[in-house]
Amino acid sequence: MSLTSTSTASTTGILLALAGQAGCALRWDPQAACWRWPDPQGGQLYAWPQHDGKAAGARLLENAGVIACCRSGRMLLGQGKRLGMVELTPAGQPGRPLQAQVLATIDAAEARTVISDGCTDRHGNFVFGTANTGADQRPIGSFYQYSTRHGLRRLALPVVVTARSIAFSVDGTRMYFADAARGGIMQCRYDAERAKVGEIREFAQAPERGAATVDSAGMLWSVQAGGLAQYCADGHLRRRIALEQEQPSGMAFGGVDTRQLLLLGVRGGLYGLPPALAEELAPGVADTPFDDGPAAVADSQRRRQGD
Repeated sequence: MSLTSTSTASTTGILLALAGQAGCALRWDPQAACWRWPDPQGGQLYAWPQHDGKAAGARLLENAGVIACCRSGRMLLGQGKRLGMVELTPAGQPGRPLQAQVLATIDAAEARTVISDGCTDRHGNFVFGTANTGADQRPIGSFYQYSTRHGLRRLALPVVVTARSIAFSVDGTRMYFADAARGGIMQCRYDAERAKVGEIREFAQAPERGAATVDSAGMLWSVQAGGLAQYCADGHLRRRIALEQEQPSGMAFGGVDTRQLLLLGVRGGLYGLPPALAEELAPGVADTPFDDGPAAVADSQRRRQGD
């Protein structure tokens, strides 16, 4: 089926795996050649190998809603108000509960906020946002950058009810973000080294604002209204794709040459797109792993000693 500008298509996704009640965080792990996602209610971190029909879960001692792959092979987790790091059990070894090493506590004085979305930028820093879980639903959520070198730095972006749609342009100089509760998808200029933002403006109006990612053609993909929306770099809506089986909550590019776009459903289904549709899409952009390597750790230690 050929899709033209601003077209709409409804598709029966190819069910690849079914596990738990999924959140919005789906990631391709190139080191382990598998897809990973957390179950934020069931305390599981799932992995589905590229050519295996069964998802395997590892139990977390604390629920996680956001994840990122690390350069070392470990996993960075957003767990409520804390960022943590876990060592993953090698394939074939007996499973054990994963205890996260706490890296940072976010907004400790405000009990209502939790980490709600996040991903690495093109330089290997983790950029994330928080949400107000209180009944008042006031906009008290913020956006942050975390790195081993610089620690936690707040980004000067507007406060939100629920931070969502965090993604970065191919060259990493532009950041996308949104409030899931109101407004449209926003964009801003982004300086990864200084954790500075500027030129904040609306990128596109959107009926819903969920997980987001950017493909190699510079187009933004957004989970919304029961499916996916694809936007050109100028914010023009190019196409919508509805998933018939269940409402998607997350998505990610991955696989060989980052050519697969997989969807994560709200009931835990992991779906691929039909080949005729998938072949029309540009490849994705591989995530830059979170930089937890020896050089970053050493630099962080030098900074602390100098304080």
